[in-house]
Formats: sequence, C-alpha cells, structure tokens
Amino acid sequence: MPRQLPVRATGIAGVVLLAFVACRPAPFEFDVLTGGCQDVFGGEVCAWGLRTEPGITEFGADVPLAMVDGAPMDLPMVFPPVANAVLALPAEVAAATGFNHLQVGWELHGHPPATFMTPHWDFHFYTMTPADVAAIDCSDLTKPEAGPADYTLPDITIPDMGTLVGLCVPQMGMHAMATRELDVNEPFGASMIVGYYGGALNFLEPMISKAKLMQAATFDLPVPPAPPGLPASVRWPKTFQAEYDSDRRAYRFVFGLE
Repeated sequence: MPRQLPVRATGIAGVVLLAFVACRPAPFEFDVLTGGCQDVFGGEVCAWGLRTEPGITEFGADVPLAMVDGAPMDLPMVFPPVANAVLALPAEVAAATGFNHLQVGWELHGHPPATFMTPHWDFHFYTMTPADVAAIDCSDLTKPEAGPADYTLPDITIPDMGTLVGLCVPQMGMHAMATRELDVNEPFGASMIVGYYGGALNFLEPMISKAKLMQAATFDLPVPPAPPGLPASVRWPKTFQAEYDSDRRAYRFVFGLE
C-alpha cells in the first residue's frame, strides 16, 4: 500500500502528527516537518522532513503533477538558468543532515551532454545557503580530489559560450554525473547529479525529465555512495524514491537516511 502524502496543517503552528506508512508496526508516531512551500506553474511544491524516534530519517519534497504539466513550453533560453522556487528545508532537517534548502528549476531546452538535451526539471538540494549559491560565479575552477565512484566531472564546450569546466553553471556549481551517461544520445529519464564548488560538495540533485514525471508512476533512482571528502556536517542519503500518489496527483520525493 503506498504511503499517503501528508496534509499540511491549517492554523496550527509546528508539525503535523500523521500515521501514513501502513507497513510500519503500530502504534507508530512520527512528525512530518514542513519546510518552505511555493506555487510553481499552478502547483504547490513543499519541502519536508520526517522525524522518528531515532531522529531525522527522511527528507525531500512534495511535487504536484500540476506543476509538471503546467510548465510553459515557449520560454526563451536563459543562462544561467533561474530557479522557479527556493524552498527552505525544515530547520531540524538542516541541522541533522547539512542540507539547507531546495531549488526547483524548469529546463525547457535542456543542456549538454546530449542525453540531457530534453525538457526536464532540476531539484537541487543544497548544502549551502541561498545567498552562497547566488554568489557562485564559476571563477573558482577547483575540482574535488575525488568524486563518487563511477562519476565524472566533464568539461563541456558550448558554442558561443566557451568551455564549462566541470560543467560549472553560475549560481549552481559543477555537475558530476554517472560516467556511463556521457556518451548516451537518447533522451534520459532521471539521473542523480552530485554538485561541487571550490572543490567542495554543495548539492545533490535528482534531475528528472518531464516525460518521466508525466508517466505518473513511482520510481527509484540510485544514490551514489558517499563521496570521498564528504564534510562531517553532511549526512549522506542512502536511497531516493519518487513515490506517486494517484489520488493527490502528486509525487513525494524521498531521500532515505537509514
């Protein structure tokens, strides 16, 4: 039985106590912690975390299909891309995991390498504050000494723009991707990207095509093992699942920490 998406509290400060995991033993109480919420193209996106007896065990975002379906298909190409939403993760999640906030971005035109040249969504979970992310100008070309196993930080040359070292994008950072994806020409479905700037990790990003999300079906996406040099303040997720709820027409993006 799929998990029910949490209902946001109305007029009640704090968290909402819910029991939405049918397979867990009862009685089982836990707190769903709500972070920032924002309307994007007609659907409200919300960041959240899950606190159980061991502490924070999950975090992620609720993503309505209305947002995906409502994304405009006639936008001019802008570089660097502008985030459509900046959502704070719950303070307790940020303190326990080192992940500070989520930026959501619609990439209508896609970007190199070839497999990513298709309409898709960026979901950047940053370990930096929004102000620090906004200050990234890609003047620091330092790459990490080592990244996740079987991942690559490619240097991509784009006509009329020059070479993006480590696929560095201003106001984002460098993008490390699974090495096997570099030579793929078919449009991708979903990919887990690991971000760096100044040689240090700064985001973890489920990047998902519009076509994949419009399938309205649950899917998993592998999370690479914790990369070398991971800051002590960052608790690296072990799993990622996009759980689809047909009743609510929404996904729940879940990073699992256990």
